[in-house]
Amino acid sequence: MTFSIVARSDDGRLHGVAVASKFLGVGAVVPAAEAEVGALATQARANLGYRPQGLTFLRTGLAADDVVAGLVAADSSRTQRQLGIVDAEGRAATYTGTDCHDWAGGQAGSGWAVQGNILVGPQVVDEMRDAWLDGADTSFPDRLLGALRAGDLAGGDRRGRQSAALLVVGRAGGYGSGSDVVLDLRVDDHPDPVTELARLLELHRMLFDRPDPAALLDLTGDLADEVSRLLTGLGYPGDDSALEARLAAWAGVENLEERLVPARIDPVVLAHLRTRA
Repeated sequence: MTFSIVARSDDGRLHGVAVASKFLGVGAVVPAAEAEVGALATQARANLGYRPQGLTFLRTGLAADDVVAGLVAADSSRTQRQLGIVDAEGRAATYTGTDCHDWAGGQAGSGWAVQGNILVGPQVVDEMRDAWLDGADTSFPDRLLGALRAGDLAGGDRRGRQSAALLVVGRAGGYGSGSDVVLDLRVDDHPDPVTELARLLELHRMLFDRPDPAALLDLTGDLADEVSRLLTGLGYPGDDSALEARLAAWAGVENLEERLVPARIDPVVLAHLRTRA
């Protein structure tokens, strides 16, 4: 009932899963990932036990093929399951049980596995594969989403659309470097979930990506005067000596604190400030 891609970034630092389905809250069921360990997608009468068991196997250093073999061997309903895995080394495997509803199948290559069931046809997997391979010059989350979007445009789940999710993990890559969850975005019920997922990714990027050091602007002169004036208009008055504190107070309310830099301003923060004002 689902199509997904499981992958590792080319530099080996990130693992992730992108998935869409005519199913409520697919992000709560299909994906699992652990930084520097691997990622997997369990679907087609999804066996939720595959998620913790699979990650446990991956932690021991088992290759993706061996993890698949270990999981399905102990599952009496394995002929109804579908599974994709990428391990810490980028080895990938996909499995489709013989009793999965047509069309069902998958493909795997170095660092990626694509699979789906109850699809309009094999072109969904083909298009996802091609989008992934052609997306090497994009960011890892964008590359995952691009593959998912390609599958969706190729027809995706033949029953229709309902939910989509994007999970990315990397060591200390989460909010404030306090977790390994870089992204965990879910669209649980929407008429166009993949498009909505793309909107959420852009919003997440604006709020939580680290600023580009080369793009930072000095908070002095006319720019400082403009920022002070805009902050005053938004209810954060004060003199220039407190400008950074005023900016931080406003940015905290807007959830932009990850983009603050002493004595300088991120153009993303400036653009948002101008929009709000």
